[in-house]
Amino acid sequence: MTEQSLNGNVNRRRFLKLLGWGSFFATIGISFTGMVRFLFPNVLFEKPSSFKLGSPSDFTTDKFPGSQGRYQVYENWKAEHSIWVVKEKNRIYAVYAKCTHLGCIPNYFADERVFKCPCHGSQFHCDGVNFAGPAPRPLDRCRIFVGSDGGIFVDKSRIYMFQEFDNPGAYVEV
Repeated sequence: MTEQSLNGNVNRRRFLKLLGWGSFFATIGISFTGMVRFLFPNVLFEKPSSFKLGSPSDFTTDKFPGSQGRYQVYENWKAEHSIWVVKEKNRIYAVYAKCTHLGCIPNYFADERVFKCPCHGSQFHCDGVNFAGPAPRPLDRCRIFVGSDGGIFVDKSRIYMFQEFDNPGAYVEV
């Protein structure tokens, strides 16, 4: 028999040669595609770390009913920005909605006036101070300040821990 079979098909050696070169060029093509894809990085769009809450006059009991007692907890920003805004008699501060035990997101129970972590049972008073569960310290606070337009802004890139709660950036006087 000759190199080609009787019906004109390609013999085994030629077939394997074509298969080898085809595999080589397929590998080069896939590698080139990966290299080009590497030049365009993934982009993660995050919410800005600084945002406006409103004006100091917005934080009244009649605008946010259901808050009684010494502390008024506003949950309007929990879903979007992971913070609660707490108003005392003459202060407003932003409590970061992240448990200090393992980073779960606590829930606020208005009838009990406590934050409770669903993961391991940590509990916090309205001001964020822990009183039950495995959380090692109180909830953190975010930087809060009055902007040039008179509005209240929160900057989540600056976190205040318990020892820093008396720093001027951890609260706003109203």
